[in-house]
Amino acid sequence: MTTFRTLMAVSLVLGLAACGFKLRGQVSELPFERVYIRAPAGQTIGSDLERVISTHTRVKVVNKAEKSEAIIQIVHATREKRILSLSESGRVREFELIYRVAARLLDAHNAELASLQEIRLTRILPFLDAQELAKAAEEEMLYKDMQKDAVQQILRQVSAVTSAG
Repeated sequence: MTTFRTLMAVSLVLGLAACGFKLRGQVSELPFERVYIRAPAGQTIGSDLERVISTHTRVKVVNKAEKSEAIIQIVHATREKRILSLSESGRVREFELIYRVAARLLDAHNAELASLQEIRLTRILPFLDAQELAKAAEEEMLYKDMQKDAVQQILRQVSAVTSAG
């Protein structure tokens, strides 16, 4: 019976590995040795992208575009907040938080290799006036979580574009 369980466990692991399954947070390897990241000033997505690439891949992030094989350009990263529902008295019950990121993959001479699909992430933020300070902190945490998710999606798209092309 234990041999059967061991065989089933090994089969499950091999099956998941064969289908391309990766745990969340695991980064695909990029087919570049050196990459440059160009992001809008004042936004932290560029530094998040740099940190993830530096710590989870063998790719070196360079500080000049001329030294790179590829450039990941963040075209825009925007935050939006809209009212999702109101109470009977007209007070806000829920907000919808939206984070949009558009990126492009360029070669070292700024020629476009690929226009990556825009990423749109949403989260629901329940709201109570009595907890305004806590909700502001929760909102910031949700935006940071969406940004981390966007970085992972950008890297998956870059990996898919370059491995297919």
